[in-house]
Amino acid sequence: MSDFRLEHDFLGEQEIPNELYYGIQTARALDNFNITGIPISKEPLFIQAFGYVKKAAAMANKDCGVLKPEIAEAIGKACDRLIAGEYLDQFVTDMIQGGAGTSVNMNVNEVIANVALELLGHKKGEYDVVHPNNHVNFSQSTNDAYPTAFRLALYKKITSFVESLEVLQQSFARKAEEFKDVLKMGRTQLQDAVPMTLGAEFHGFSTTIKEDIQRLNEAKMLICEINMGATAIGTSINAPEGYPQLVTDHLRDITGIPVVLAEDLIEATCDTGAYVQISGVLKRSAVKISKICNDLRLLSSGPRAGINEINLPRMQPGSSIMPGKVNPVIPEVVNQTAYYVIGSDVTITMAAEAGQLQLNVMEPVIAFSLFSSLTYLENACYTLKTKCIDGITANEEICKNMVMNSIGIVTSLNPILGYEVASSIAKEALTTGKSIHDITVVERKLITQAKWDEIFSIENLINPKFINS
Repeated sequence: MSDFRLEHDFLGEQEIPNELYYGIQTARALDNFNITGIPISKEPLFIQAFGYVKKAAAMANKDCGVLKPEIAEAIGKACDRLIAGEYLDQFVTDMIQGGAGTSVNMNVNEVIANVALELLGHKKGEYDVVHPNNHVNFSQSTNDAYPTAFRLALYKKITSFVESLEVLQQSFARKAEEFKDVLKMGRTQLQDAVPMTLGAEFHGFSTTIKEDIQRLNEAKMLICEINMGATAIGTSINAPEGYPQLVTDHLRDITGIPVVLAEDLIEATCDTGAYVQISGVLKRSAVKISKICNDLRLLSSGPRAGINEINLPRMQPGSSIMPGKVNPVIPEVVNQTAYYVIGSDVTITMAAEAGQLQLNVMEPVIAFSLFSSLTYLENACYTLKTKCIDGITANEEICKNMVMNSIGIVTSLNPILGYEVASSIAKEALTTGKSIHDITVVERKLITQAKWDEIFSIENLINPKFINS
C-alpha cells in the first residue's frame, strides 16, 4: 500500500503523504509562503471559527436543497472535530500569505473534506464523495468565508483581552483603597504641583483602564456584521436564494455571537474599516497602559537617589556589574509590548488603505497583526497585574515628607494671601532653602499658627477644602 496519494489541481499533480489531512493546495501554500514561520494553527480560535463557518454553510446549503443531507451531516461532524480543537497540526499555512487568505480557506476545506471522508468510511483524497471545493466550500468563496471566520475569532479574542483588562483594573482599584490615606505630592511636568493621595493616583489608573474596557466592548460590536453569501465580490454569485440570511442565522445560533448580515454585501466585502477602528482602540489601550508603567517606574525610582514613593516587587537582579541593583523589569516589558502594538496599528492602517476595488487582499496581515496585538497585550496585562501591581507597597513617610518639604503646598495659601504674596513666599523658600512653614509663620507672621495647622493638616491635605480668612 502506497504511503502517498496523488492529488491534482489545475496546475498539475502532486504526491501527498497519506497521513496528512490537508491536500495539494495547502502543500503549494506551504512551499510558497515561508514568511513568519507561524502557522495558522497558532491561532486555534481562528481554526475553530472556520469550523463554525463551514458547518453553518453546510447546514444552510442543506436547507436550500443544494447539498445532500448525508454530505452536509458528515461535513458538520468534521467541523465539530475542528471546533473541539482536533487536527490543529494539519493547519500549516503561514499567517501572512498572498491570495487574500485563499490558502487558509483551502487548508480548512481540505482538512474538513478528508475528515468527513473518513467519517463516511472512505479514504482521504476520494474527493468524488466529499470534495473540498464542490461540497465543503459550496456557496462560499475565500472572500466571505475568510473574513467571517476572522471576525468570529476576533470577537472571542477581544472578549478574552477585555477579561484581562478587567483583572488589571480591579488590581489597581484594590491598591487605590489600600493607599487611600497615603499623602503624597502630585506632579506636573515632573515638577511639584499640589498634594494628593497615592490612593487617588491609583484610582486614576483604575478609571482609565475601565474607560478602555468600555471602548473595546463598543468596538467589538462592529465586527458582528458579516458578509456570508457575498461569495466573490458581494453579488452572491453561486449562492442559492435565501442562503445569505440562512447561513448568518445558523452562525448566530451555533456560536452565540450576535452576527448580522451586512445590508450591502459589496461594500462589506471590500471594507476593512472595522479593523482600523479596533486597532485604534487597542493602540489607545497600549498607550495608556504604557503611560501607567512609565509612572510606576518614576514613582519607584531610586531607591535612594530617586522619588522612591513606592516599592515594586523585586523580580530579579538588575545588573551583571552593579551588585544590589534591581530594575523595574515588569513595567519595562509592558512598555515594549505597547510599542509593538502601536507599530502594528500602522501595519493595519496601511493594509486597510491598500484595498483595491471590490476586495482587500491584505487581510491576512491585518489578521496576523490584530491577533498578535491582542495576545501580547493580554499576556502583558496578566503579567503586570500578578508580578507588579499586586505586590506594590507604599513608602508612606517618604511620601509625607516630600509633601511637607515641598514648595508646592504654597498653592493652598492662594485664597488667603493672594497669588502675588504666595509667589514671593515660594521664591524665598526656593532661594533660601527654608520651608514654607518657617517663612509664613515664623518670619513673616502672615498667618496664625492655628490657621497654618488648619490648612496644612494631614486631613485637609488628603481631602482639601476651600479655606479663607
